[in-house]
Amino acid sequence: MKIIELYTKEETRNLKMGLAVIAAVMAIFLAVVLSRSEIAPKEGGRYYQLYARFNRTDGLQVGDIVRLSGIDVGRVTDAVLDDDFKAILKMEVKEEVKLPDDSSAAIVSFGIMGKKYIEIEPGGSEDLLKSGDEFAYTQDAMVLEELIERIIGIGKAKRQNKKENNKDE
Repeated sequence: MKIIELYTKEETRNLKMGLAVIAAVMAIFLAVVLSRSEIAPKEGGRYYQLYARFNRTDGLQVGDIVRLSGIDVGRVTDAVLDDDFKAILKMEVKEEVKLPDDSSAAIVSFGIMGKKYIEIEPGGSEDLLKSGDEFAYTQDAMVLEELIERIIGIGKAKRQNKKENNKDE
């Protein structure tokens, strides 16, 4: 008795390709979900709330990490606009991390195209930030396009100065 093939070779190849695409999409989805869960605070930890006001937060999102000296110490928990259209970020910081009240918060990224996070630079004051306090000093996110424009502008200015210096000689 001969077994009848249910699918042609082309249909079998298309089915395998479809399954491979579905597996790849599932793997990417799983990687994204797992990477987001790594920044959630550990259960049982205690945190206090701090606020920071920025002109722009390009690329920073609720859930992104807060770091101090390269160590994860918290995460961004909320983002709202104030009456002057500035972003106010609410973050939770581990309770054992005591920050001087003249500390600063900057939005930086992991590499040129990397994910954004908040880096805290501790100040030198003896007074500490308490829950509900706001950072007095902040630095906005650097937008890659603006950085490239600045570099190009500096290069053009140097080239123009060089041309003018060569004409004067």
